[in-house]
Amino acid sequence: MIAPTMPLLTIHHKTEYRYTHNVAFGEHRVMLRPRDSHDLRVLSSELEIAPKPASLRWIHDVFGNSVAIATFEERADRLSIVSTATIEHSPAEEFALTADDPAYFYPFVYDDEEFPDLVQFITPQYGDPNGELSAWARKFLDAEGATPTFNILSGITHGIRNEFTYRKRHEHGTQHPLDTLQTGSGTCRDFALFMIEALRRLGIAARFVSGYIFIPGDRAHGYVGGGNTHAWVQVYLPSAGWIEFDPTNGIIGTRDLIRVAVARDPRQAIPLHGTYLGSADAFVGMDVSINVVSASEDAGV
Repeated sequence: MIAPTMPLLTIHHKTEYRYTHNVAFGEHRVMLRPRDSHDLRVLSSELEIAPKPASLRWIHDVFGNSVAIATFEERADRLSIVSTATIEHSPAEEFALTADDPAYFYPFVYDDEEFPDLVQFITPQYGDPNGELSAWARKFLDAEGATPTFNILSGITHGIRNEFTYRKRHEHGTQHPLDTLQTGSGTCRDFALFMIEALRRLGIAARFVSGYIFIPGDRAHGYVGGGNTHAWVQVYLPSAGWIEFDPTNGIIGTRDLIRVAVARDPRQAIPLHGTYLGSADAFVGMDVSINVVSASEDAGV
């Protein structure tokens, strides 16, 4: 059953890179366009880049995400990339498995026809030499007998939210899952990767999702991660398909989550990636501004 349609949402995302003098720009890959689906429909999407690129082409990457590839001839001391999209978001209600579903209890078995396509999402990608990550994941299993799968997924989602501290990091990239476990803190990308690797050690297919979070002004959810791109997890269950889990905010399902890209690893879902030609000290800094608002509020942005 589909929940009532939310108001139309508009995403404004502006990134500006600043330099001490005019520099030349290499290829830039832009992954900001929301991902169309039955629960998310893109009504309009615009991408404005200054200086104007010599060429701009769109491709679908290996996961089917929309990627814009820009090349440049003009030199400049600033590079501005502005993405504006309006979407219709119809999140499904929280999923519920019945005792007749093959994945109702853990452990369960993936279908022989689906398993070859899920192997990359089941295989751990990061080391766990002392079994710390595996031990953390297994504490959500019942000591005796089979465990309802929903209890595991919900337990891990809320376990991360309750046990770990959200913090912004200025370092590039995503930290190793063991660093997240040992420090008890991280960003939304760190928490998503940690949950993915924990689930993979239980043999459950999981992948990384990059996108945005909508924080309603009239509801006090206590969300964190707004004002930046956001990240969460998709888990694949037989008969249920890919289901969203946001361990940063304890969200199960797609409520308030706007999907842009899915990937096996966070390094494959970087919103903006590019190079410039010049000395390292030419780069002054960057400014990022992200607003996700209902269309009725858009005039005030």
